[in-house]
Amino acid sequence: MKTIYITALIFLSAFLSIPAQDSNTNTSHFGLKGGYSLAAVSFNGDGETGQRHGFHLGFYGESFLSNHFSMQVELLYAQQGYKIEDGGGAFTQKIDYINVPLMLKPYLSNNLYLEVGPQVGLAISHKETFDDNFGVFDTSQEFDPQNFDWGINFGGGIKTDSGVSLGVRYHLGLGNIYDDGSPKNRVWQFSIGFDF
Repeated sequence: MKTIYITALIFLSAFLSIPAQDSNTNTSHFGLKGGYSLAAVSFNGDGETGQRHGFHLGFYGESFLSNHFSMQVELLYAQQGYKIEDGGGAFTQKIDYINVPLMLKPYLSNNLYLEVGPQVGLAISHKETFDDNFGVFDTSQEFDPQNFDWGINFGGGIKTDSGVSLGVRYHLGLGNIYDDGSPKNRVWQFSIGFDF
């Protein structure tokens, strides 16, 4: 419960710290975004596992600091985790998060932007399955992930004058998912967004 309060406090602080708009700059707006995710995990920094296919969905608020820079805060539901396959079947770890990215977005032109910024996440559910090629079973082994995750996002995209955006983002997790093996989230997100 304490983590929920911390995440909510970070979200509100980030939103309230965004400066008011100057009339000579682009306008502030809210929007809805979602898309496709490819999630994996890096153990001990030695490469990545197979990817879990999933989606993300949520809201964002973007406020322009100048004509070419904006700050965007988001509240996203995201399916993450990983998959490991061998000849005997496939193990899948499904972890769902509520993520709060805070992105600085430099605009290279009116429609092309880059983005970078921190992200915190709260794990809200997890499930482990094993597919032995005959059926899918829940595993009896317990994998209890950490409740709190954090990392850095990098990305870019295009935004039309009508407020529709297409973006690609990579999440480099820096917090350990479990205590053993230093597993860290690695997530690609392909998004479409719509300004309200």
